[in-house]
Amino acid sequence: LEARAMDRKIPDFSGTWKMKSSENFEELLKALARTRPESEICCLLAQQSHDEVCNPHLPSVQSLPRWETDRKISCEQTLQKGEGPKTSWTREMTNDGELILTMTADDVVCTRVYIRE
Repeated sequence: LEARAMDRKIPDFSGTWKMKSSENFEELLKALARTRPESEICCLLAQQSHDEVCNPHLPSVQSLPRWETDRKISCEQTLQKGEGPKTSWTREMTNDGELILTMTADDVVCTRVYIRE
């Protein structure tokens, strides 16, 4: 298994991406009980600080990412304490170079499509 994983060609997710489309983002925020400005700040800080919680009032989660295919990574998230929705996300690079981010909170699914700038 490890040898096969080392042979895998992983797509280049780095760079600057522009959002092409977004579906159900507001519904996802409602399921997460967050406001838009707070969630945008948290997402930006979380990317820079490796998923550390940027708001002490929000629950902390453990993220367990894994490669599903050579072009798709998924992540199940588990609350460390407290209650909240079951959350997960996937990132997939399509053959035409789009990046598809799918986020779930219980039964709410949000899909955002990005193109490289």
